[in-house]
Amino acid sequence: MNQHSTASVACGLGDAKTTQPPGAPCAVAGDGPCASLQRASRCTIEAEHNLLTLAANETDTAIVVTDPDGTTIYVNDGFTRMLGYTQDDMQGNVPSAIVAGRYTDEETLAYVRDRVIARESFRVEILVYDRWGKPLWVSAVINAVKNDHGECTSMVGVWTDITHTKMQEVLQHKVLHAMAREAPIANVMLLICLEVERIAPEVMVSIRCIDKEQKLRTLAAPSLPVHYVKAIDETNPGHGTEGSEVSGLEGQLVDFAEQPANSLWGTQKELALSSGIQSFWWHTIRSSDGRPLGTLAFYYREPRNPDNLHRRLANVGLDLCSLALEREASKENIRRLAWYDSLTGLPNRSALITLAQSSLAGATREGQTLAVLFLDLDRFKQVNDSFGHSAGDTLLCEVARRIAGCMLETDLAGRLAGDEFVIVLTPCDAEEATVRCESIMAKLNEPVMIGSLSVTPTASVGIALFPQHGNDVHTLLLRADRAMYQAKSTGRHRYSLFDPELNRIAEENLKLDQALRQALRNDQLDLHYQPQVRLEDGSIHGVEALARWFHPDFGTISPERFIALAEESGMIATLDRWVLGKACRQLSDWRCLGLGIPHVSVNVSPTTFCDCAFPDRIAQLLAEHGLCPNDLTLEVTEGVLLDKVPGALANLSAVHALGVRLSIDDFGTGYSSLSYLYRMPVDELKLDRSFVSELETNQSARTLAAAVMGIGSNLLLDIIAEGVESDAQRRTLHAQGCKVAQGYLFARPMTADMLVKWVHGSEPRENVAIKISHKPEITPF
Repeated sequence: MNQHSTASVACGLGDAKTTQPPGAPCAVAGDGPCASLQRASRCTIEAEHNLLTLAANETDTAIVVTDPDGTTIYVNDGFTRMLGYTQDDMQGNVPSAIVAGRYTDEETLAYVRDRVIARESFRVEILVYDRWGKPLWVSAVINAVKNDHGECTSMVGVWTDITHTKMQEVLQHKVLHAMAREAPIANVMLLICLEVERIAPEVMVSIRCIDKEQKLRTLAAPSLPVHYVKAIDETNPGHGTEGSEVSGLEGQLVDFAEQPANSLWGTQKELALSSGIQSFWWHTIRSSDGRPLGTLAFYYREPRNPDNLHRRLANVGLDLCSLALEREASKENIRRLAWYDSLTGLPNRSALITLAQSSLAGATREGQTLAVLFLDLDRFKQVNDSFGHSAGDTLLCEVARRIAGCMLETDLAGRLAGDEFVIVLTPCDAEEATVRCESIMAKLNEPVMIGSLSVTPTASVGIALFPQHGNDVHTLLLRADRAMYQAKSTGRHRYSLFDPELNRIAEENLKLDQALRQALRNDQLDLHYQPQVRLEDGSIHGVEALARWFHPDFGTISPERFIALAEESGMIATLDRWVLGKACRQLSDWRCLGLGIPHVSVNVSPTTFCDCAFPDRIAQLLAEHGLCPNDLTLEVTEGVLLDKVPGALANLSAVHALGVRLSIDDFGTGYSSLSYLYRMPVDELKLDRSFVSELETNQSARTLAAAVMGIGSNLLLDIIAEGVESDAQRRTLHAQGCKVAQGYLFARPMTADMLVKWVHGSEPRENVAIKISHKPEITPF
């Protein structure tokens, strides 16, 4: 439609008299060619007029035509349907003056007036009110209609109801975009409140969530008085059940003026009315599975019922709140899984390190000292093994609860792994650290009921101080850990302050660890052999193979140290295999030389016996070197008899079934149990040197030695006394019935070559006659 026809419609629609339908015959007076042309022209105009009127009136869009000054000259039926105002109501009035209401934005109204005065086309979104006071948002496109001379002849406005679009698209788009940007939950809820209040300015919105204590806590309420929000959070009446049901939508409508003083909402009546709140309409925000998550409330400054706009806003708001709160719960759950120990609820390793770094930064700024306590439960494995892992979990949870109960506001505690906990005390010096440590250990030492069982836990604790022992978290943890092991090694249920000497030892152990691995790979260890002598005639009973290690940098390293290192680092099985192979090969070589060494004894770690392939490996080793099974004696500690290593007893029996002799080393110093001796395949007992060394001076030692001799005699077991260094000890042992001994009195451990010379008499002998046959007593197969 061109400008001319638009102007014609604008000026003529209100005055149209013809009502006959398009295409009906026109009643035009006169006949003749001119009259016929006039009738045809008149019919065409009327038909076009009727079509335009029909199109304008049947659309849902509101059309407003004003004169250049903004005074209404025409509104269509769509305008009446949208806003309730008829042509008569609007004729001669300025539209903005009629449809503006209490919460129509004044700045937007001023913008509209300025554009009309300037006779300019423009577009605007504005909140208006219909004839009955119902608010709705419209998008208005106003075009200035100008004639051929460029003069404005009228203004044509097309108004579209965008209330639903504004809620569904604008509100949802903004909130979802905020959630996609990982905005904090409080910011998302504030955005929902502000957007709802912008769409419906007569509403004050509040969103509250249910916290961990199942209480309602306000997340956002931007337009409510602060004192009111604080007061209702403090009283926290819960979800509430009073109020009138709102038809067509879940929710409760509360009119404060009508609430009895003793009712749930009546207790807030005076507070609400004094805050300018007359009524509110609240809803329960629910999760996708129906769980209550919080409340969404619309507050009003006057007693009223919610209108359709509010109902639609509530529907959209509830969905967005539910989505945001569920998403926040998922994020919190993920954060908890990532940062907190699932069993005890304490910070895990990652969180602990992060929080400890923050504590260190604070201590640095304040010039303070802090203490890092590394706590390890004593014998926790025994709880798991004896009562099951569920009992162990119960103990860990109780320990965590007690540790948390000992913490001050500035302290930090977390579970590092297994039964290891870390505590950071801030601020704290050495003296206070020991006092706090003793207090924590005393608290942990109280009995714990696990089912019907009472367990009294103990812990070993290492302490490292900042900045004396390190300037970063990892260094402090490492040094507190070393101090803890120092405490555990001195008897458990103790604490130890880090000593720089521990650092030196740890660093040296690390270097030794690497050196030992290399030595095992490159066959750089040696075996020495110490004769076992029969006291009756001085003949050789056998020899014990003893590992020795000389390192070019570290010098001679004691067996006690490198064997313990091998056990700690998991190399003990490799070391045992090396010793067994070397000893068997050497015995075979001696046999080839005609040297009649009856057998060789090798000390085997209990850990080696847990390998199910161990019996087959022994059989293969004997066959490889042409030895009989009784050419080999395996020495084990008493701990193996208690089956502390799974499968060890079964392997022990399998090895003995091959014909290999078994000896209990250091008998009397460990878990001695006579019941095991007569049930297990043991061939000999080795009396520990601690008894032998006091035979001359201690009657109790002589009594215990005699008792061991009696046990061996009655159970038909050989007894070998270790560490014999004097002739008086030899005579006492012989008098008590001991058959075999070894020690410096007879010979020190020596290399294989030195042993050959010693046997032939070219090496110095001790004070005893040695008898040895140069023919093997047992013929190898």
